[in-house]
Amino acid sequence: MRIILLGPPGAGKGTQAQFICEQFGIPQISTGDMLRAAVAAGSPLGEQAKVIMEAGGLVSDDIIVGLVKERIEGADCVDGCLFDGFPRTIEQADALDEITFEIGKPIDVVLDLDVPREIVLERISSRRVCRDCGTNYTASGNDPSPWICDVCGGDVMQRDDDTPDSVNRRLDIYEEQTFPLIRHYGDQNQLSVVNGIGHPDAVFERLVQAVEQSRV
Repeated sequence: MRIILLGPPGAGKGTQAQFICEQFGIPQISTGDMLRAAVAAGSPLGEQAKVIMEAGGLVSDDIIVGLVKERIEGADCVDGCLFDGFPRTIEQADALDEITFEIGKPIDVVLDLDVPREIVLERISSRRVCRDCGTNYTASGNDPSPWICDVCGGDVMQRDDDTPDSVNRRLDIYEEQTFPLIRHYGDQNQLSVVNGIGHPDAVFERLVQAVEQSRV
């Protein structure tokens, strides 16, 4: 199965991506992981990316797409993969369509994890993290700020980018970038919108059902 997973920040994509990969025995592919691996390996594309990142620039689509092509041709992707965070633009989507067409392994389904903005805001705004060990917590509204981490004793605090204003800005950017992708994959009859509200296990069942239906 070759799956693209879309969803706004705070939708639970990280948890669901892990569940899906375990369920179908496929690797998770994210551009961040690919860039770090390519730079660490010292590959030609990795060296190009390293120079750009060290200069504080944005890695071009050409490099990203090249890394994706190399990655999905890896032995562990024979039975498929899950794309997380790619594509982000129509240009990247078109490039991915070309790559998967060339190797005869098209995208099977695009899963759009749908969570309303107000719920995303509530989830992220109540998120707290230990600044020492990174353990995540959910604030109840009556908690001291900061409080002590149960794991390491560090301070549990709200991240600067988890405030409502910051989250709203991130959601605006996500929606602006993703709307064309939703239309693109909808026009190709590859899109399945999945309700992302509820217990993670219930959401996972819906996602699996959507994947299975795409095989029919």
